[in-house]
Amino acid sequence: MKKEKSKNFDEIRVGDKASTTKTFTEQDVCRFAEISGDYNPVHVDDSFAKNTRFKQRIVHGMLVASLLSNVAGTQLPGTGTIYLAQTLNFKTPVFLGDTISAEVEVIEKLVEKSRLKLKTICCNQMGTVVIEGEALVLVER
Repeated sequence: MKKEKSKNFDEIRVGDKASTTKTFTEQDVCRFAEISGDYNPVHVDDSFAKNTRFKQRIVHGMLVASLLSNVAGTQLPGTGTIYLAQTLNFKTPVFLGDTISAEVEVIEKLVEKSRLKLKTICCNQMGTVVIEGEALVLVER
């Protein structure tokens, strides 16, 4: 999806949506493991992963979820957005080579505190929901 210009709080409406898409690579997983220190072998070791229920390595769930921060911080609401809370439900694994679409949708405006409640969802290339949740963000006026 084309990146939108950031909106101020008063321009944002319930139902507004924005999204981004990314295909996860070996390099993404290795870099995330290095940055986070999460070297769980289910993410980084082919031999280990082939003996798990998934039969192959899986992408770190938090790496996938970071796409939601990308959307909130760069598109909707955009620049200056501050995360206050995020729930995440990991529904199904993401594998190397999967293409994930992350979308945020405004589901409530809390006008008195300049906050938005967002529905957050990530789907793979087959349309299967891999992560879903809600976020609460602070938006500068």
